Amino acid sequence: QVQLVESGGGLVQAGGSLRLSCAASGRTSSNYVMAWVRQTPGKEREFVAAISRSGSRTSYADSVKGRFTISRDYDKATVYLQMNSLIPDDTAVYYCAAGYMGFNSNYVPSTYHDMTYWGKGTLVTVSS
Repeated sequence: QVQLVESGGGLVQAGGSLRLSCAASGRTSSNYVMAWVRQTPGKEREFVAAISRSGSRTSYADSVKGRFTISRDYDKATVYLQMNSLIPDDTAVYYCAAGYMGFNSNYVPSTYHDMTYWGKGTLVTVSS
C-alpha cells in the first residue's frame, strides 16, 4: 500500500502560480510512476502530468504543456506540480496518483488508467 497526501491547493488569480505537493508513505514510492490528475464537477478525470520511476522522463497533457512542471524528490518521497500562468480552466480538484509500471524505470504513461493508488485531492481555484 502507498498512502498519498496532497497539499498546496488554494485560490489564485489568473496568471498566478501554485505548487502542489504529494507526500507518499508506505511502500517505497520510488518504485512507482507518479502522476497528477484533475477533475471538475460533472466531468471525467483528466490526466495532467506524470513522471517516471527514474525521474528522467515526464509527460504532460497538451492543455498544460509549457505551463506545468512535474518533479519528484526521492529523499522526501514527495512529488510536486509547479503550475504557472494559471487560467480559470485549470480550476479543479487535483489528485496525486501512483502506479507500478514494470521494470523499465524510464517508462512514463500519458494516461492515468494504470494508476493504483490515489490521494484525496486538493482544490485549485483560479479566478478571472
